[in-house]
Amino acid sequence: MPLRDKKLVCIQCGQEFLFTVDEQEFYARKGLSYDPKRCKACRQLKKANQSRGNKNYSKQLYDVICAKCGKNTQVPFKPVQGRPVYCRQCYQLIR
Repeated sequence: MPLRDKKLVCIQCGQEFLFTVDEQEFYARKGLSYDPKRCKACRQLKKANQSRGNKNYSKQLYDVICAKCGKNTQVPFKPVQGRPVYCRQCYQLIR
């Protein structure tokens, strides 16, 4: 089956980007069997921040209320409706 350009959505900025045939062939030559999760700009930003030792490259935080103690807190993932989310202290106790 011939390769075709794919439209993907960046997990970091949410923008749609094109995963070209040339990029797909490059990934195949490198033995990478997955599609990129970030657009080129966000991949470059991530690399730049990692080279400076900054692992927290503009991570989006979500405001939530802890399901156990009711305290306002932030989490680095998008909460799913119907699933409890805990503050750091409560999560440590439950874990």
